[in-house]
Amino acid sequence: MEVVSFGCRLNTLEGEAIRALAVGEGAVVNTCAVTRAAERDGERAVARFARAGVPVVATGCAVQIDPVRWAAMPGVARVLGNQEKLQAEAWGGEGSRVAPIGAARGHAPVAVDGLLGRARAFMDVQQGCDHACTFCIIPQGRGPSRSVRPEAAVAQMRRLVSAGVQEVVLTGVDLASWSHEGLRLGDLVRTLLRAVPGLPRLRLGSLDPAALDEPLWAALAEERRLMPHLHLSLQAGSDLVLKRMRRRHGRAEALHVIERARRLRPGLGVGADLIAGFPTETEALFAETLAFVDEAALPALHVFPYSPRPGTPAARMPPMRPDVARERAARLRAAVRPHAAAAHSALLGHEVAVVAERGGRGHTEAWAPARFISDQGELPEPGRLVRGRVVAADADGVEVGAWR
Repeated sequence: MEVVSFGCRLNTLEGEAIRALAVGEGAVVNTCAVTRAAERDGERAVARFARAGVPVVATGCAVQIDPVRWAAMPGVARVLGNQEKLQAEAWGGEGSRVAPIGAARGHAPVAVDGLLGRARAFMDVQQGCDHACTFCIIPQGRGPSRSVRPEAAVAQMRRLVSAGVQEVVLTGVDLASWSHEGLRLGDLVRTLLRAVPGLPRLRLGSLDPAALDEPLWAALAEERRLMPHLHLSLQAGSDLVLKRMRRRHGRAEALHVIERARRLRPGLGVGADLIAGFPTETEALFAETLAFVDEAALPALHVFPYSPRPGTPAARMPPMRPDVARERAARLRAAVRPHAAAAHSALLGHEVAVVAERGGRGHTEAWAPARFISDQGELPEPGRLVRGRVVAADADGVEVGAWR
């Protein structure tokens, strides 16, 4: 079966597990619901397969939230929920299966040896979310927060390292909420690094700045194999907008997190998720988020024009015009470029370690995009951990020469 996944790293990882489980002819469309645009991507994939006469199994968050609508689409033979898509018996049977996700309990890591064609491996250690941000539909698709047990995480990490993986990225729906019998995410990080000494690099996925625990701060300061990189789920730089989003941090708290992280790990890279055009966001409130990017000197952003999700509180708020949201998103993307250029230029002349990706590219320890250059024209094999010297830099990344 052909498997097409949309959305987050977790969905991509689960798509690889589906590839091993799915039986029969046809295609699997593993949907996302985080934005309307992401949902439309899934709808278009279903339509494309339907036009070609290929039967589709639809699954993922959008299907979990509204299975009846997806089951009625032309070309969809059956639908599977987010729990069922990882169960071998569901793929071996017939008919649609979508259990209520709110009743989900416990979670095991997705058992794959890596991601097809990818330089690094994702490893899920947490699932679901217990929070209620006003813009977010994902708890309805992923259910309550559940954490992978430490021993299961260690076993999966060993499996990945045995397969030759050089860098593992811990991921989850609300990664910073990982917990087990009083342990927090930082404890898990140290457990993994000590139990699997053969892993060269461990990286963290997106983190809620309100939930960073003290063991995690200690690990960031002391564990050299934990990459000096944080990607924060900020969403806005305005206190009023954050309050209306029902986020658990404010502007000052976010700035403190970034400053503390940089103080503990000089050269640390910081990225952030931001939403542009949230309902009620005036030009003055947007200016506060724009100023936050400059005050924090953020070198990397994932910017999303706000997309209303039916069934969320924000969908009932006075909306922003879509063209205004898109224009503000463009301004945020422009605002980050001088900070990216400065961060990348600071690496000039320094040696960096890069996990090679396809096309002669990769990322440094601090997640600066890297391009390999060579007089002979050869490129490092994807997945190989390479060291080289930064010989050029701009807002788009760095060039690495004399690599070995």
